Amino acid sequence: MSEFLSQGGYGFYIWWSYGLSAVTIAALVFWAATSYTTAKERLEALTKDETP
Repeated sequence: MSEFLSQGGYGFYIWWSYGLSAVTIAALVFWAATSYTTAKERLEALTKDETP
């Protein structure tokens, strides 16, 4: 198991890259979800103002 984790001496760099990529993807998913919710709320507010 330790040989797998060490990845031939490059384990730190490999696992750091995987971790950084996972955090970046999670942040982008969170950002997209919050942007979608904000845009949806703004659209509902705009269309509510226009109805007679």
